[in-house]
Amino acid sequence: MSSQRWTPVINNKRILLFCLCFAFILGWYTFRSSIWNPESSSPCRLYRSNSEEIHSPINFFPDVKIPRMLYEKPETFRPQRADVLTVTPWLAPIIWDGSFNRNILNAQFHQIEVRVGLTVFAIKKYVMFLQKFIETAEQFFMVGHKVNYYVFTDRVGEIPNFTLAEGRRLVVLEVPAYKRWQDVTMRRMEMIRDFSVKKFVGEVDYLACVDVDMVFLDEVGVEILSNVFGALHPGFFEKQRREFTYERRPRSSAYIPYEKGDFYYAGGYFGGVIEEVVKLTNYCHHAMMADKAQNMEALWHDESYLNKYFLSYKPTKILSPEYIWNNYYGSPAVVKTKRFLGVDKDYQKVRF
Repeated sequence: MSSQRWTPVINNKRILLFCLCFAFILGWYTFRSSIWNPESSSPCRLYRSNSEEIHSPINFFPDVKIPRMLYEKPETFRPQRADVLTVTPWLAPIIWDGSFNRNILNAQFHQIEVRVGLTVFAIKKYVMFLQKFIETAEQFFMVGHKVNYYVFTDRVGEIPNFTLAEGRRLVVLEVPAYKRWQDVTMRRMEMIRDFSVKKFVGEVDYLACVDVDMVFLDEVGVEILSNVFGALHPGFFEKQRREFTYERRPRSSAYIPYEKGDFYYAGGYFGGVIEEVVKLTNYCHHAMMADKAQNMEALWHDESYLNKYFLSYKPTKILSPEYIWNNYYGSPAVVKTKRFLGVDKDYQKVRF
């Protein structure tokens, strides 16, 4: 009778002993692989004050090497530009000459070894503009930084040879041409999206998408870079919203009513980090296709869809008209430098 009474007790002790052993073994292996074990093989390391290594997914002591730099102290009550708007209501900076210090920006972007992609479309006769475009870009675009020139063209054999600075390369991407120039300008959204997903995302950090029939006349650097950026159209930055040439037909996917709109953005200059460029171009392409399905085409083609996108998805930085000027707009006093200028041309000859 006594043996029957003690049997459950013995069994319970065995179970308890087994659980204790299992917990000990589990705890030991957990400790061996944890950040608190100095002998852990984790690749992420943290240093204690006594130089003993422990491991963490966070690098608390990055290797910061900023060269000694002297510059004028920014004054709270003395803005560098008081004659123009330099920040939007959603706190996106508007970049004008004199509103930034490029040396400070360069030092910051050199820390992360930024890689910038620049896309242009040299389709049909527009290949004639590529030589001057690349030559002037080598003088003024992202000087001292790594740059990939992505040239979309249907005339690979007509692409000139260029001597590029160290860290810069020309990438020729063969694409089909379209019969109408309007189709070329609209289809570039689709092409930029597709190549961003399958190629650019692994090669560059930021992408700037511009027109090829332009030349650089002054420095264009890392001050343009942001999550997603656009440029003020030189013909409308002084206009009221009712004067903007938005798409006004309600049936169009690009429709913007007269009482809405912040700025009028140029279709020939936009960009950002790759993920944001994919979102922007994907939206514009699908909006174009939706209009095409009902036999519509927005007034200013891809520019109209870009403006619709920026109405809802505000750019995080805006470039002043200095970055996409054209001589037929004259020389207003607020545009102190013309950094990127349209080439004078006969549109009838180059488009058809």
